[in-house]
Amino acid sequence: MSTSTIYPVYKVRFKLSIQDPDMVPPRYHTILFVQTNEQGPRSGTKHHVTGDIVTGMHYEPSIIQDPETDENFFSKELIGNTRALNYPKNWNDILKSLPAPPKQKAFNRDTMKTEPVKTWEPLTFYEADEPRRPLIKCTEWIENQAVPVLINAGLIQDTRG
Repeated sequence: MSTSTIYPVYKVRFKLSIQDPDMVPPRYHTILFVQTNEQGPRSGTKHHVTGDIVTGMHYEPSIIQDPETDENFFSKELIGNTRALNYPKNWNDILKSLPAPPKQKAFNRDTMKTEPVKTWEPLTFYEADEPRRPLIKCTEWIENQAVPVLINAGLIQDTRG
């Protein structure tokens, strides 16, 4: 691979088996996919956060085959390119430094449901008619944190115009 090699960068969405009742559907598991073809045609690395908002999430890159062959594949959108020279070390360094979505829900013994938390100390839940802070999951992390930071660092050359 030459240092002038360019890899396409996609935002990929996968269908969820269970929707979060506290978020407006439909929701998807959203990742960044860098197609390197190193493990076969249309293979590459997915960059995403995993876990949940009851225990907290963490950044996790991993090699995958063509995401379009996954039974839960929903969509793939080209968002730019990245240079092989910067990949994957610079990507991983930056993405590891971003705060992943934290714990945002807990089990409420009064309602016997897992609900968004208003405050952790002391543990307080929202009242039924009270406005709530928006929940942050993988999609928000990708769209509001990862993509802008990677573009600003010059690691994704934005092709969306």
